[in-house]
Amino acid sequence: MCALAVVGVMVAAAGCAGDGGGGGRAAADDRSGPGAVAAVRRAAAVLAGPGSGVAAGSAEVVTSMETAAGGTRVTIRGKGTYDFRTQSGRLKVVLPQDPAGEDEHRPITELLAPGALYMMNRGAGVPADKWVRIDTTALADGNLVTGGVTDPMAAAELLGGVSAVTYVGETDLAGVTVRHYRGTTDIARAAHRASAASRGALTAAANGFRTDTVPFDAYLDEQGRLRKVRHRFSFANAGQTREVVSTTLLYGFGVVVSVPLPDARDIYTGEIEQGRTPGTADRTDAGSRPSTGRP
Repeated sequence: MCALAVVGVMVAAAGCAGDGGGGGRAAADDRSGPGAVAAVRRAAAVLAGPGSGVAAGSAEVVTSMETAAGGTRVTIRGKGTYDFRTQSGRLKVVLPQDPAGEDEHRPITELLAPGALYMMNRGAGVPADKWVRIDTTALADGNLVTGGVTDPMAAAELLGGVSAVTYVGETDLAGVTVRHYRGTTDIARAAHRASAASRGALTAAANGFRTDTVPFDAYLDEQGRLRKVRHRFSFANAGQTREVVSTTLLYGFGVVVSVPLPDARDIYTGEIEQGRTPGTADRTDAGSRPSTGRP
C-alpha cells in the first residue's frame, strides 16, 4: 500500500486571513448564522495575536494525520511548538511502524517556515546530518498533507474559506470549554483571504486538488482561539480513493518558540531515493516537486 510519508515516505497524497481583529470573549451570536461564520473565519487572525487582545501568538502543537486506503489505516503523529506571528515552527514527526510491527523509521525533525519545509532524518539516501528543503509553493497539495503534518497556520487559514457553518454545541477539551463548529471550507477562497506568507502554498493546493471543498470540525475557546481543528481531505491516487484526516491540537499559548533555519551548507542537494520507502519507486531531486501526479 502507498502509505503516506514525508515527501515520498508519506506522500501517496502529495501527488496529489481570516477576517481581522475580533479578540476577547466570544459573543453569543457566534453560535449560529453569520456570527458563527465570522468566528471561524477569524481563527487565524486571533492566533496571530497582535491587535486581537488575546494571549495567543504561539502555541504548543500536537498533530495526527491518518490515511485510509483499501481497508488499511496509517497514522503519523507530530509534536512541537509554533509561532503564528512568524509562521514558523519545529515539530518531531513519528512515522508508523512497518507491517511486521518493527519501527524502522527514526523520528523526523521538521522546521516549518513561510513557503518552505525543512526535514532532518529524512532517510531515503539523505545523510543523517543533512536537512532536506522543500518549496511548499511547488507541492501539489501546498504541504497540507505532504509533510505528514498540516502547517498549523495553514490549518487555521483554511477556515477562512468557509461560507456556511453549523454550531454543534459546547464540549470539554482537555479541561477547557470549547465551541464545536462543523462545515466545509473552500481552498481557493481561503487562499484569496490568507496572509501573504500562506497564500502561495494554499494557492498551490487550490490548483492541485481536484476538488476545493474540505469538510472540517473546528473547536474555539471562549476567547475565539482555535484549540483543535480536523480537516478531511479526499483525492484519487493510483486508481484508488484516498482519504486523509488531519488533526491539529493547540495548547500552551504564549510559549517561546525558536526556529533557527539551517545554513545552506547543511542542506542536502542530491537525489532522494523514494524507492527505499513503501509505495514509492521513483526518484526526485531534493527540494523539487514530487513526481506523483495530481491529488
